[in-house]
Amino acid sequence: MDGFSPDGYIVDQECFGAYEYRTIPASHNGCGWVAVYNILHFLGRSVSFEDVMQEMDRMHRLRAPGPTTMPVMRAYLRAHIPAMCEHEGREEALAASMRCRAGILRYTEAGIPHFISFIRSGEACRFFNVNDGLEDYVSSVDMFFATHVKPPHYVSVFTLDDTPAVMQKG
Repeated sequence: MDGFSPDGYIVDQECFGAYEYRTIPASHNGCGWVAVYNILHFLGRSVSFEDVMQEMDRMHRLRAPGPTTMPVMRAYLRAHIPAMCEHEGREEALAASMRCRAGILRYTEAGIPHFISFIRSGEACRFFNVNDGLEDYVSSVDMFFATHVKPPHYVSVFTLDDTPAVMQKG
């Protein structure tokens, strides 16, 4: 299936227009479940993208179009990847992203809220599903933030690292 990297990560949500998420094609609003699927894949979990998408879709209280909400993202991660820890604010998110082995970043790109996943690859990271032309993008974390994560927009990152962490938000 198109939309996957050779090593099994989802790199292009545009290829999922045949699937519905929150009442509209997932190509328009699937970045949240795509990011979660990629972290589960990184962890070696055997789960289908459809299962992740459908479970997250059912977690939304309203059957209305829209993106993955932060409460749904937090609830799903608490249930399935409790070792992930949330860091809010640009500087805290940048510092946490620079020292983690993988994460889910929520930021605003061109005025649109967006979730992406990333995994450490040596000194740099692979960022998945950033935007057209940057589906499987390798960059240092600080360069990615300088280029894509612009103030004053809200920024949050869920990180996976070797230090104990607990999700605390509701």
